Amino acid sequence: MEKNVRRFVIGEPRFEGRDRKKALEPVAKRAVVLHLQSEHQMSERRACRLISLARSVFRYAAHPRDDREVQAALAALAQRHPEFGFRKMFLTLRRFGHLWNHKRVYRVYCELKLNLKRKHKRRIPTRNPLPLAVPLQANQVWSADFMSDALWNGRRFRTFNVIDDFNREALAIEIDTGISAQRVVRILDQIAVWRGLPTCIRFDNGPELTALAVADWAEKNGVELAFIKPGRPMQNGFIERFNRSYREA
Repeated sequence: MEKNVRRFVIGEPRFEGRDRKKALEPVAKRAVVLHLQSEHQMSERRACRLISLARSVFRYAAHPRDDREVQAALAALAQRHPEFGFRKMFLTLRRFGHLWNHKRVYRVYCELKLNLKRKHKRRIPTRNPLPLAVPLQANQVWSADFMSDALWNGRRFRTFNVIDDFNREALAIEIDTGISAQRVVRILDQIAVWRGLPTCIRFDNGPELTALAVADWAEKNGVELAFIKPGRPMQNGFIERFNRSYREA
């Protein structure tokens, strides 16, 4: 009789065909083990075996994680780059040296409700361009801009021009039928190898120059990007004058 009662209590395989409640979670099983130990003086080994709970699970002590550092990093990144999604945020955090697991970062990302879609109108950010003045020394401020023209057969091409505002020296003239934001970054890196990095680069609002690839490059290298106001090419007068001279040459 005792044997039959024991089998009924622990729910051995012979009862699998009968209706029974959903299996207990580890937390509930741990409570049962503690009850058997206190009320029936069972050993830990026997109590865990009776309810099919691994002793390592019974002894496991949860350690609440301190996610304040992850929360602060994500919140700061979201405020600085509201257009970033999870993948872009995670890669940026890795680039900054944070080695948090992607599942942990995503959990905190969802807890902060950063995964919800934002419904807002797309607006061009207000530009506060730097005054157009000759820098005090070379390699302090660069200006860059695109030019477009056509060959004799009508095929269009573009040039990406970069100058030093101090002495109007041409640092790069890249010519191709198409120049992407990634190509712009590559050109700036090539100049930096022999020239060094400037403090600031003045751009207009072209899509290649306002792209995330260029913004990431500037942030990584500590270079300020100064954008002129839309429709105000005179605010980038040094490169505009260079373009005119280059076109007439």
